Order: sequence, then C-alpha cells, then structure tokens
Amino acid sequence: MTVSCICPFHSLGQRKHKLHTCFFSFPCSELLHHLLAKNKPHSTTLYVQQPPPALLLLHQAKRLCHCCWAMHITQLNRECLLHLFSFLDKNSRKNLAKTCHKLLEVFQDPLLWSLLKFHSPAELKKDNFLLGPALKHLSICWYSERVKVCNTEDWMKNSFQKDFCKRHENTVSDFLLDVCTRCPNLLSLTLSGCGHVTDDCILQLLKNCPNLRSLKLENCVRISDFTLEAVTLHGASLRTLHVDFCRNITQAGLDRVRAKCPSVMLRADRSANMIPDSKPQKKLMLEKESRKLVQL
Repeated sequence: MTVSCICPFHSLGQRKHKLHTCFFSFPCSELLHHLLAKNKPHSTTLYVQQPPPALLLLHQAKRLCHCCWAMHITQLNRECLLHLFSFLDKNSRKNLAKTCHKLLEVFQDPLLWSLLKFHSPAELKKDNFLLGPALKHLSICWYSERVKVCNTEDWMKNSFQKDFCKRHENTVSDFLLDVCTRCPNLLSLTLSGCGHVTDDCILQLLKNCPNLRSLKLENCVRISDFTLEAVTLHGASLRTLHVDFCRNITQAGLDRVRAKCPSVMLRADRSANMIPDSKPQKKLMLEKESRKLVQL
C-alpha cells in the first residue's frame, strides 16, 4: 500500500506523467493529515492536489515539472497509522493488520476503538474489533425484516420463529454484559431493534458505566418501567434518554423519570401509546370484561 501525491502543476486536461518517485524523511504527520483531509474513507491510495510546504520545497529542489511522491505505509509513525486506520471499517482494519506485525500492533491499540457500530447481532461474534476502556460510543442497530420476529410476543411465536430467536437470543445481552466489565468509560449507547435485551442488562450497564450520558433505546420490546426506575437510581450522569417504540413503557414510568430526573432530556415516541405485552390469560380476562360491558 502506498500514499501518493499528485503534483499540483498538472492541469486537469493534461495527460498525467510519472517521471519520478522519491522517498522523503521529513515528519509524516503533517503530510498524512493533509492527504486524508479531502479523501474518502476506506481508500487504499490517497491523493492530494496541493501538497504541504515540505513537498513543494522538495519539488523545487528537484526542479521537476511532473512528479509523484510515494512512501510505504509502514514508514508512517504510530499517530499517522492510527489516523489512517480510523478511516477503515472493522473488516478492512482486520485485513490490513494481517499484513505485518507493526500494523497488527496498531490494530490492537485501544485508542483505535473509541467508537463501535454494529448492524446485526451476527457482527458481535466476529473477531474484527476490540473492547477496552477506550470505548466511548457504542451503537447496535438492527433494521432487518427479521427484527419483526424477535419483537413478536413469545407466546405468539411458532416453532420456527422460536428456533430462529434462540440462535441469537442472548447475543446482544451477553455482549453488553461484556461491555460492562471491559468498558467502564462508555459515554453513549444506542440500541435499535434489539428485541431480546432485558431490563436487567440495562441495569447492569448503568451500574458499571457511571459516566454514561446518552442512552437511546428504539424498538426494544422487553424494556419496561424497570429500566426507567434504574435510570432514576443509577443514571446520575445521564443527560439524554430515548425509549422510542418500546411498547412496555407506561406513561406512569415516564412521569416518574421526569419528576426525579428533570435534567434528563427524555423522549418516548409512541411508547406509552402502544399496546403492551400481556399473557394470554390476562387478555382473555380483558375480553370477557369487555363483552360484559357490551351486553350491559
């Protein structure tokens, strides 16, 4: 992999000529930050039309009209490599780390993993990321059609749906419990479509991550007023709380949070207005009572 720089003296309509390649020994951090400023993430070759002053001096010294500078990625210092890795997704980081020991050390640097985003429970089981005290922001958002299966009441699922849910029922919860022990400095957590996450899991997270400032839960059907009570007891640092489309949240629980935690920005879109889960026996009792009222 190379970091390349296109000479600024090229006009857009002219043909590019590669006449010269040279290696430079001046500090690389200024160069790399300049290169990455206008390039897209995940690119293996980085280009710039206006090199930093050090390269312009080198160009004038060589008296070249058209030139291309290149250097091997392993010649960059640790700071530059961390910055470069931050532009890559988890799989790209893992693949790049397999090329040499130096890049593997960068991959294992906790500073690289301050932000983690996952788009399905299956991604949580991969080995292309690291959990550590440097993790500040975590997001697990599942928007697949399969989320509807997990959000169905357990007593309404058929055998196929139950078998599907068992495959990953504890995946997110076990992962979050691992976060509790390894990532005490977590600042924000976003969960969307995680239908198997329970109140106990969020309670443990609030206890073990005292610096948590933002908790956003969307379409997490097992979350109930017990989570809201845990927020009032253990969410001293919490400033933002979203419980959107969590159908087992009640208006009474929301009012309790507003009363005890006035500094928390609370949002509960549709939660208190949705029909909560209830066991079949309770639903039968409600139906019988409604029929009696109709007959009267």
